[in-house]
This record gives sequence, C-alpha cells and structure tokens, in this order.
Amino acid sequence: MLQQVLMFVLGLVTLVIGADVLVRGASRLAVSFGVSPLVVGLTVVAFGTSAPEMAVSVGSALAGSPDLAIGNVVGSNIANVLLILGISALITPLLVDEQIIRQEIPIMIGASALLVVMALDGHIGLVESIALFALVIAYTVFLVLQSRRASKAVQDEFETGIPTSTWDRHWAVQLALIAVGLVMLVVGADWLVDAAVSFARAFGVSDLVIGLTVVAVGTSMPEIATSIVAAMRGQRDIAVGNVVGSNVFNILAVLGAAGIASGAGLPVSEAARNFDLWVMLAVAFACLPIMITGREIARWEGGVFLAYYAAYTAWLVLQAQQHAVLPAFSGIMLGYVMPITVITIVVSIVRGNGSRGNT
Repeated sequence: MLQQVLMFVLGLVTLVIGADVLVRGASRLAVSFGVSPLVVGLTVVAFGTSAPEMAVSVGSALAGSPDLAIGNVVGSNIANVLLILGISALITPLLVDEQIIRQEIPIMIGASALLVVMALDGHIGLVESIALFALVIAYTVFLVLQSRRASKAVQDEFETGIPTSTWDRHWAVQLALIAVGLVMLVVGADWLVDAAVSFARAFGVSDLVIGLTVVAVGTSMPEIATSIVAAMRGQRDIAVGNVVGSNVFNILAVLGAAGIASGAGLPVSEAARNFDLWVMLAVAFACLPIMITGREIARWEGGVFLAYYAAYTAWLVLQAQQHAVLPAFSGIMLGYVMPITVITIVVSIVRGNGSRGNT
C-alpha cells in the first residue's frame, strides 16, 4: 500500500508540473504565431489546465475503467465550481466579465445538460463521443473568430496571464516544453490511474467514487492554482473564465476523446446516472444567480459553494461505507439546508433587481 501511495503522489505531482510546462509552452507558441491573448486565456490556458483530466480519463478508458474516466470529469466539474470558485470568491469578490456571464456560463450549462441527456440510456456511444469532440472544435473556432472583435481592455487583462520570461521565446524551446509537458502528463496519468484503481480495490470503494473525489481534486490542481493566483492578483475574469472553460473542455473534449479512445464509447453506471451527473448539472445551474443579480460572486456565495462541496464529499464517503448516519445526513440536507439556501438566493435576486431598478 505504501508503494501505491507513493505512486499516486508522484503521479499527481508529475501531472501538475506537466500541465504547467505544457501551458507555458503552448501559451508562448500561440503568442509567437500571433494568436490573441484572449484566445490563449480562454482556450490554451483553460484547456491546458484540463490536460490532467484528459490524460487520466483517456488512460482509464484504455485501461478498462470507464467509471474512473467519467467520475474524474464529473467530479472535477463539481470541484471547479464549488471548491475553486468558492475559495477564489472568499479571497476577493469575483466581478465577472459580461461575455462570461452571457455566453460562457450558458455554454457550460448546455454542455452539462447535453451530457446528462446522452448518459440517460446508460451509455455514451462512439457516435456521441465523436459529436462531443466535434463540438469542442467548433467552440474553439468560434472563440478565435470572436476574439477579433474583443475590446482592448479584455485583451490586456488576458495578456497578464501569459508568461513574460525571455528564455522560452524561441519556438524550438516552446515546442520542447510542449513535448516534455505531454510526456509528463502521460506518465503521471498512468501512475495515478494505477494507484487509484488499487486504492478502490483495497478499500472496497468503487472506481466511480475514487474518480469523483481523490482523482477529481488531484487533476483539478492546475485549475485551483491558476484561479487562486488570478484572484489574488485581481485578474478575476481569468479566475472565473479558467473554471468555466475547463468545465466545457472536460465534457466535450475529455469525455469525447475517452469515448473515442475506448473504441466503443463509455458505459455510465447507474450511480452516476441517478445522482452525480445531476449534481454536476445543478452545480452548473448554481451559476445562474450570478447572471441574474449582477456581475459578482460575493464572499458569502463563495462560502456557500465551499460548504456544499464539503457536504457532497461527506455524502459520497458515507454512501460508500453505507454508514448509519447517511439517512439522517440526507434528510437534513434535503429538508433544511437546501431550502434555506434557495430562499437566501431568491431574496438576494429580488434585492439585486430592486437595487438596480432604483438606480
């Protein structure tokens, strides 16, 4: 078991470092070829920080562990919103750009809903996987075309998230960084998947639960680091855009690629269909009040996000152990905590609309 723990830690560290190296090389290469900072921020950075999810999910699909592949994506998307935005908003209230509110968040919700619909029959087929991957290509092309009309202020903000060192300005160095990052991602994912499967078997926990918790948070480390640093530096659009862009990429590109790599799509477990996918969809919809009340994720909303992530993780652990406390815990969450949260959000929306109407 000690060897498996060491392999898991080494795999996680290798994934995080590999993602950072890949993002640096890809960002500098994109700028060298004249791609705008906005496109780099919304695509290369957001997609690059999801590279660990891509490596782990594709590796899991090839290794015959589809539950781990799906659990990794679903768990990462839940963690991205509740954990990462929660922490970032506690650091500083997140004022969100109009484009993210009106375009990126609805696209994230649409991608989440599409995945739920595809999974209802218990299987994401090969044709559906190809369709998901085609959608992420179309989404990227759309962002590139749209960036040409972006304002100078938006361009400048995303430019601050791109490395400015001198040693990696040559395209040969940038290509080398990309190659090294990819190799580290493949190796790290292989170690992480092997260790995670061993954990699941040793503790009698399903691949799905391992993917939803430990692996999901582990592969979300690049998003966590990127968004927290961006929030601390006041680059709040990047903090939110990174999360939303990564969630879209996870669903469309990661699951699409995993389904294609398996050759026959991905089976979806009953547990994921009955609960976890719906939690992911609900978490995506939790961003809607931001669109309605104004362009801010307040500190108290960040606190609510974090509390719900802690509750969701606790529920997964209790459910995996079939703990006697599970019915009482579920009753408290469904009967008291969630209704109170809904009432609070509704009051906030009404007050927000009222204050705007008086100005």
